[in-house]
Amino acid sequence: MAKRNALYAQSGGVTAVINATACGVIETARKHRSRIGKVYAGRDGIIGVLTEDLIDTSKETPAAIRALRHTPGGAFGSCRYKLKGLEESRAQYERLLAVFEAHDIGYFLYNGGNDSADTTWKISQLAEKLGYPLACIGIPKTVDNDLVATDNCPGFGSVAKYVATSMRETGYDVASMARTSTKVFVLEVMGRHAGWITAACGVAAEKEGEAPHILLFPELAFDPEPFLGRVEAVVKAYGFCTVAVSEGLRDQDGKFLSESGVRDAFGHAQLGGVAPRIAALVRNRFGYRCHWAVADYLQRAARHIASKVDTQQAYAVGKAAVELAIKGRSAVMPIIVRKSNRPYRWAIGTAELKDIANREKMVPREFITDDGFHITARCRQYLAPLIVGEDPPPFKNGLPVYVKLRNVSVPKKLQSEFKI
Repeated sequence: MAKRNALYAQSGGVTAVINATACGVIETARKHRSRIGKVYAGRDGIIGVLTEDLIDTSKETPAAIRALRHTPGGAFGSCRYKLKGLEESRAQYERLLAVFEAHDIGYFLYNGGNDSADTTWKISQLAEKLGYPLACIGIPKTVDNDLVATDNCPGFGSVAKYVATSMRETGYDVASMARTSTKVFVLEVMGRHAGWITAACGVAAEKEGEAPHILLFPELAFDPEPFLGRVEAVVKAYGFCTVAVSEGLRDQDGKFLSESGVRDAFGHAQLGGVAPRIAALVRNRFGYRCHWAVADYLQRAARHIASKVDTQQAYAVGKAAVELAIKGRSAVMPIIVRKSNRPYRWAIGTAELKDIANREKMVPREFITDDGFHITARCRQYLAPLIVGEDPPPFKNGLPVYVKLRNVSVPKKLQSEFKI
């Protein structure tokens, strides 16, 4: 087969290890120069592809690409931009193919979550329909851990390690001050519909009475009275109480407790602010002094405490994506397959994008205790291996050293402009 170029793009919320995936893509592609010419990247994700704003990664040194493995954020920029159905947004899909054809793109590698899998699958369908030879590979990424088919998602293990560590450290802090100061601490973590990050907080509590004492999952409707009863019981037993809550916590009517009324580019309700609501509920009932925090971007940007397993898996799916593409596969995604828990062993498998797109994997009910306030042993068995190992970045003068790529633009070839 003739040598053709590859196009890689990052999508949605970034993770501490998404650049490790980019590293896996680029380093692997450079080993297959007989099949792959250059690797281009879309500046700010799919938007860069639509506007023909491409980056030439061949301008980066091997050392710079290697440094991506320990650099957080999205090295080429990401975006929240959802393409609609083929018929409704046909002009956008045709524009993408025009850019691919202009730059001789034979491999499209899209690194994202549910919506990105859908976009990649739709592009593959249109390319096939129009007879344009294009291998479309989705690459898994999401801190929410909600992609189906794959055992876990690259990006989640590092968030899990960060929030579990934060809960353990906070537990020691609150316990030391509870007699005369804060008695209840509430940590809000990401998770719109799936409570995997909330569940990960629970890993910190290995013994009865350790933080966190209460977990509030979006999979279960929030009932204030049982919750308040549990808070009171925990404070009486241990002198303090720590709570982890998902941003997507819903009331009995199915409404987000923290919905602001604003929607993001994907049409999702903008969330944030459930922690102060929970803290106020406790304060108003018992008069306890309460503190709360929102982990927000900190949880997904914390490369300094990334899980070694997560970093390895993130690189592996990038490598596998290229290998699938040059084998002629399309409309597929490399996934993580768990082989065993003890010892923890995993491998890379393959799944069809059509089976992944627009579907979400929730925390199973058997992973949550009967009372709804913590994780079961089965859940702990699933989560524990994902946070194992440390893979710190290099440090200089006490601070982590990260790479900032040159991101040299590729000259445009199309005459027409495309407005977003």
